[in-house]
Amino acid sequence: MSYVFQPAPVVSVPVLGSGAQFPAHRIYCVGRNYEEHAKEMGFTGREPPFFFMKPADAIVYAAPGSTTPLPYPSLTANLHHEIELVVAIGKGGKNIPAAQALEHIYGYAVGLDMTRRDLQNDMKKQGRPWCIGKGFDHSAPIGPITPAAQAGDVAKAAIWLQVNGADRQRSSVAQLIWNIAETIEHLSKAWELQPGDLIYTGTPEGVGAVVTGDVLEGGVEGLGSIKLQLV
Repeated sequence: MSYVFQPAPVVSVPVLGSGAQFPAHRIYCVGRNYEEHAKEMGFTGREPPFFFMKPADAIVYAAPGSTTPLPYPSLTANLHHEIELVVAIGKGGKNIPAAQALEHIYGYAVGLDMTRRDLQNDMKKQGRPWCIGKGFDHSAPIGPITPAAQAGDVAKAAIWLQVNGADRQRSSVAQLIWNIAETIEHLSKAWELQPGDLIYTGTPEGVGAVVTGDVLEGGVEGLGSIKLQLV
């Protein structure tokens, strides 16, 4: 087959303790999935889950034990951090019942949903899509994927983020409004999930702005941590 230009390489994330790579298909993100974060964004209650997407090539791999450079994006003066548990889908399907959802999970990772908050808020006020606030280049940092069997009790794991060594976000995955299985059930009604899909499951309270030079370090209990510096 002849292409008009060389296709981009497959975007992938290393699997912890293995030479294998997890090829990324799509990135789905869950909005306002921790109650206290929903409140700080001006919302309350257990509203039905909603989703947005990031391109797979927005991934920035943050290797354990190192500080990964993260470019500060264009067009924003209010870049926010959002620490998240990421679910890696290993078996696809649609209309997946919550009772069977965990069978579709390959593993888990620590991720950041970086957000151009000013652009997102402007789009909200105008009733326009806010892809520009969420789906920009380098907006999806992620650590290695830990296979599910090695990840421990992720559903009750502590989740945290520090900026320059000071706590910003600290909660538990148990505080998810829609838990992992319920999220997969809802998501698979709207899209047929595929192996390689990554689900950023939402962020707890404490989101805030970061600037060039700041060091972000965050993690999920049982999955280790990632560390990045804005450049």
